[in-house]
Formats: sequence, structure tokens, C-alpha cells
Amino acid sequence: MGRISEDKIQEIRDRTDIVEVVSSYLPLKRSGVNNQGLCPFHQEKSPSFNVNSARQIFHCFGCGVGGNVFSFLMRMEGLSFPDAVRRLGEKVGIEVEEEAVSPAEVRRREERERLLRINEVAGGFYHQTLLEDDAGVAGRRYLRQRGYEGETVRAFQLGFAPEGWESLAKHLAGKNFSSEDVQKAGLVRPGKQDRGDYDLFRNRLLFPIHDLQGRMVAFGGRVLDDSLPKYINSPETAVYHKGQTLYGLYQARDAMRRSDEALVVEGYFDVLALHRAGFAGAVATCGTALTADHARLLKRYADKILLVFDEDAAGRQATFRAMDALLPVGLSVSVVPLPTGEDPDSLIKARGEEGFRNCLEAARPVLEVFIEEQLRINDQSVEGCARAAEQVLERIRRLPGDLERSLYLQRLATLTNLDVALLQSKVRGGSVVQSSVRHTVDRSPPARRPSAETGQAQKYLLRLMLVDDQQRRRVRDEGTGELFLDDLFCGLADYLLGCEDEDGRLPENLVDASLDEAQQSLLAGLVFQEDRGWADNPEKIFTDCRRAVNKSVLRQRLKDLGRLMEEAQGNNDEAAEMQYLRERTEINRKLRN
Repeated sequence: MGRISEDKIQEIRDRTDIVEVVSSYLPLKRSGVNNQGLCPFHQEKSPSFNVNSARQIFHCFGCGVGGNVFSFLMRMEGLSFPDAVRRLGEKVGIEVEEEAVSPAEVRRREERERLLRINEVAGGFYHQTLLEDDAGVAGRRYLRQRGYEGETVRAFQLGFAPEGWESLAKHLAGKNFSSEDVQKAGLVRPGKQDRGDYDLFRNRLLFPIHDLQGRMVAFGGRVLDDSLPKYINSPETAVYHKGQTLYGLYQARDAMRRSDEALVVEGYFDVLALHRAGFAGAVATCGTALTADHARLLKRYADKILLVFDEDAAGRQATFRAMDALLPVGLSVSVVPLPTGEDPDSLIKARGEEGFRNCLEAARPVLEVFIEEQLRINDQSVEGCARAAEQVLERIRRLPGDLERSLYLQRLATLTNLDVALLQSKVRGGSVVQSSVRHTVDRSPPARRPSAETGQAQKYLLRLMLVDDQQRRRVRDEGTGELFLDDLFCGLADYLLGCEDEDGRLPENLVDASLDEAQQSLLAGLVFQEDRGWADNPEKIFTDCRRAVNKSVLRQRLKDLGRLMEEAQGNNDEAAEMQYLRERTEINRKLRN
């Protein structure tokens, strides 16, 4: 999408009432100056979702999500920012004109629109064939045999590709689509020796793959017998990238938001079976392993991921590949055990909804399963134990949370009889061998790392910046880098300083599209908080916040010094050891004071 002018964005924002927009998705009830309702982004029974008309922002005190009207629509509909601006512009009668773009960009957009249109027409052709045409009899019979009737077929817009070699190619040609564009859409292949194009999908059940706006971007095709290949999928195109697309996400995202949980399965029919049985938060990859892009996509809708893969060797391998993609983004990942030889589709047929729910209740954290697997497949020798530990440590390093890493290191130490301190040093990237060759003295300044201890203090300081112009100027004078350890808080502090007008005051509507999702949510939450005596003693608040940050820096340096002293002792470097000891003594003195 091209760039939309800031003036146009502001005009649309000024003409839009966030309360009206949010009310079109969920009921709101007036509560003081705010409007409250049940959060659409996580499951809750008591309303903690607040919308403020004066400031045109929303914030959920349950899950922490917040922002302005554009970010609300982006989350609800899976829209990009330009698409959200356009959608709201249409609603308030403002035409969104984009600033000039290059001819190449114009051609790229036009091609994307043509490919999307071709997929839409092809999907309609396949769907009608399955529902109504004689050519779709075999497909209808196959679905009935597997227990799928009209509701599921229509919800996922299933289709059937006729047996003929040119059925779709002729249909699209009759709609005046060029052969070149249809080939780019991946639906036909060029014939040889001057023969016409022929269809990619023939005599197959078709599963349309949708983007987050519900547009068809690709198809998966399954044979009706045991012939091979069992499945073929659309190739990657300008509108379809399988490493960034999940089958069923368009249909599953609302359920995932409500439950904060996503089921990741292996196949198209597994998704259909779970949706039909009431487990509507199910998705599948499109013939590829789960990627980091998939992980980031899932995190937009849920924090807990349940992997429901086959129990065979291939399924276990896919489980651990998915683990490697999901854990680094901070998702909670568990493995759902299935009876041997069963998949979700067959299990639900045999044991019903209750049988599958029993499997869900037996889900275990994926890293626990991985640890057991590594200890099982490696022998009990010293070498085997070391191999298993190295594999597990590689995964523990990817965990973003310090507490979770610590607990898993303790678990690994217990299972392998290895020293937990040794494992901790390995996770930090060090080892006994590595430390023995270090002879230089570390003269770097104390590390500045965000910590849980300072999180609340930094929030207080940001809130003080919102309500006290004088203290905000003080932050500017002392420097945000000296007062905020966390990049999120520091970036938001810089943003607030940049929002000041000529008189050094902040505007009323602060939550802007230039902020990322985390910053919008944090800022909206701070704005929603009532003053609660914030201005009573701003000097004390500022001083306390600065002291908390300084203490955190010193405590982190103490931890680093402990590690450095151990290394110096191992290297017999008395000079370095004494230097670290003097620094540690001085830091302890500062902390006591």
C-alpha cells in the first residue's frame, strides 16, 4: 500500500468515534467517563475492557491490550494500518488518496488485485461444482462418507476440481482473464507443443486458503482415493507465501481471541473436524513446517499454543520444529498426546468431542516432552548424556523469560545429575573450557538490562510525565537513557517528549499510529489510570523512580561481577580478581546507602 498523508489520517480520526466503532463489535455500558465491556481479545467474565470517547482510546486491564481506533480495527479484522485507515475513511465518507508511488509499485499492486480476483472466481467455480454440478458428484459423495455436510462445506468454501484437463482454464478464459495472469496465480500450467494451458487441480477436493481479510489466495487439493500425491498445493505467488499463511486462521481467529488458545494441527481435515466438533480455534500450516512468521502471526491472537500432531516419528519431529519457532516469541506451548494411529479427525469420529477433550486435558509443556525425548534417544553413557544436555540447553537458550529458563535448568540438572551452575554458564554462552582462555580484564560499564524490579518504577515515571509538565522537562534534562532501562519505556518517554507543543504541553490524543502495538497498549493503560494523587508529591515520585533504576543497575552489575570473579580465579588472574572485589565492595556500599 502507498503512503497516506498524515493530514488525511488525522481527518479520519477526528471524524470517527471509537465508541461507535467498538460498539459495532461488542456491547458497551457507560461507566463514569468510560464505556466498559467484555474484552474481545481474551476470555473474561467481568468487564475490564474500557473505551474512552474523550481521548479516543481503548484499553483492557485484563490482558493489557490498548490503542486507538485504527489499532482496534487492525486487531479485530487482521488489517494492515493503511487498510484500517481506508475502512474507517469509507465509514465516515472520506476518500483516502495515497501519495504518489512509483510506476513499479503501481504495477505490483495491479497484479496483486488481478491475482486475488482470479482466485476468487476460481474458488467460486470450484465451490459451485461441488455443491451443484454433475462433475462434483464424486466430491459430494466423498464428503458425506466422511461425515461433512453443507454447513462445514460452506463455512470453509470447499470446492471440487472436475476431472477434465482444461475445465478451470476455459472458465477463466471466458471471464477474460489472460493466460499469463492465470499462470501467475498458480492455477494452470502452460501446455507443451502449442497445446493450451491445463489445470493444476483435477479430480480433487479443494480447500481454499484465505488471508486475514477472507480473500482466497491459494488452494490445497486432495485426491479421493489412495493415489499419489495425496495432496498438492498452489505454488507461492505474489499473494501467497506459505511460510506466512495458516489454513483456517481467518475462520479461527475470533475463537482464538476469546479463549487465548490456538490448536495447531497437521492437515486440512483435522481443522474441519475440530471446527465441526466445537474446537473453533484450530489452524494448520499449508504443507510446510511452522515458521517464525507463523509464530508471530499466532501471537497476535493467542498466548497458548496446543500442538496436535501425529504420535509417529514424523509427527514428533514436526512438534519439535514447531517448538523451535514458537518458544522464542514468548508463547506458551504444549503437546496434546493422541492415541497411536489417530489424528484429530479420526479420534473425534471414534470417541467424539469428549474423547478429544480428554486428550487436551493431558497436554504437557513441549519442552518437558523434548527433554524426555532427548534422554530417551541418547544412551546412558557420559557422551550420550552430554549430547542430550546440549540439545536441551540449545532450546532453553531460546526461552525469553529468565524465570522459565531457570526452572528448566534446574529440571535438567536433576534429570542428568549435572551441576546447575555449569548448565547456567553454558546457557549464558560460557563454559569451563572457554573461561580458561580469558585473560583480559572486563572494564566495561555496568550492564543496563531491563528487570522486573524496575518495571513498576518506570511506569510511575511515565505516568508522571503525562500529568506534570515540570517533571517531564526534568526527564528531558537528565536524559531518558539515564532514567529508563527498558527499551519499551525509554522509547515511549522519547515519544512523549516529541509530542510537546511550543508551550511544552502534551496533546489530549496521544495514542498514535507511529507507536508499535506494545507502546500503544502501555500508553493507553497509563492514560486510563486516574490521577490518584500523582501530582501531590511529584518530586518524591521522581526521586524514588530514579533510585529504583540506579539500584537495579548496581544489582545487575553485582551479578556480573560474581561471574567475572569466578573466571578470574579460574585463570589465576589475581589483579583482575582484586579489581572486581574492590568494585563489588563499592557497589555494596552504595546499595546500603
